[in-house]
Amino acid sequence: MATRQLLPKLLIICGPTATGKSELALRLARELDAEIVNADSMQIYRGMDIGTAKPSPGERAQVRHHLIDVADPDRLFSAADFAIAADGAIRDITSRGKRVIVVGGTGLYLRALLGGLVDSPSGAGEIRQALQEEARDVGNEAMLEKLRLVDPELAGRIHPNNLVRIIRALEVYRLTGIPLSRYQQEHGFSGQQYETLQIGINVERQELYERIEARVERMLAEGLSEEVRQLLATGYGRELKAMRAIGYKQLAAHFAGECSLEEAVRLIKRDTRRYAKRQLTWFHSETDIIWLEYPTKFATILQHAIEFFERRED
Repeated sequence: MATRQLLPKLLIICGPTATGKSELALRLARELDAEIVNADSMQIYRGMDIGTAKPSPGERAQVRHHLIDVADPDRLFSAADFAIAADGAIRDITSRGKRVIVVGGTGLYLRALLGGLVDSPSGAGEIRQALQEEARDVGNEAMLEKLRLVDPELAGRIHPNNLVRIIRALEVYRLTGIPLSRYQQEHGFSGQQYETLQIGINVERQELYERIEARVERMLAEGLSEEVRQLLATGYGRELKAMRAIGYKQLAAHFAGECSLEEAVRLIKRDTRRYAKRQLTWFHSETDIIWLEYPTKFATILQHAIEFFERRED
């Protein structure tokens, strides 16, 4: 189809943490004359460098990276925010004749970018405020029960602690009389703005866990504890979403006297393994990903990428 040529081409590098995504993206970018768009939800935050495994300043000097250090840790940065910002970066890169590599392990960010987010109605401020006040009076469990009465399917997928999602779902129903789950089903993340090649890095489970152990030790040796201490001293509290990220949450608890350093390190490693398992579950549910080993299959990955970018539609 002729119109397909108008779609920007994106090479997506995804997979669980500690698989070498950033290193692979950097190697590919040098070979392909490409720029990199970050799709890691924590690398967007300034001052959170070691614990998020950001590319080093030297690596960023070699290849231009986008959407790194774009927000302070006390700012909420949603998947929708990412999709808008990433699209702007992609349009900028392609307008300069460069190729685009999107790299990251935040599955929702990638899904929002490639397929869009649910087009549910924006709520009137007074409805949301009323729901928030009601939640303060009756508690999360009662609000979830209210949602269960009008949207049992969605209520069954929401934890009582996730009050933001509960209120959003109730807000949509009060505005429209339609369950939010129906909007999600009808939308189905079906929009298409780009032509993509998605490469997932495949690592045997035990090797992945060994890499995670080594990465955590390396982060600690590079000064992760001091990074967390500095963020806390700057005034970024433990309640912030960014500060609840793996590594930051456990070390903040240690500094608060709630656990030893040894226990904090053990929890970081455990929680990172659990996070990697969740990432694998997410990405294996995506049907368009080609899974390849890295670094052993680098030549194959590069060949796939070259063919993808050079392919032309008749």
